[in-house]
Amino acid sequence: MLEMTREEFEELVAEALDRIPPELTRLMDNVAVFVEDEPPAEDPELLGLYEGTPLTDRGEWYAGVLPDRITVYRGPTLRMSGTREDVVQETEVTVVHEIAHHFGIDDARLHALGYG
Repeated sequence: MLEMTREEFEELVAEALDRIPPELTRLMDNVAVFVEDEPPAEDPELLGLYEGTPLTDRGEWYAGVLPDRITVYRGPTLRMSGTREDVVQETEVTVVHEIAHHFGIDDARLHALGYG
């Protein structure tokens, strides 16, 4: 398995977030991004997870709620990557994938776009 400290991986996630176009990040609302070492035991290959209410599903009732949560998992990303460049690419794909869920884009469309 490729070795990378949590701090290094967190920096890659931050860099992936910085590459999101500003016109999209300005539209993101009430969402926080986290890095965890491992996903839930029932899904050990999971690279990222979006938990929350997509922007497309929010209505007048949406107020006073905790932020949506995007989590990127370090362990599975490192296990599937052979090089640092692989980690950079997979991290960027995962971040875009989970942000797309925040915008209401489903897995089928993401796979069609190459972010599966």
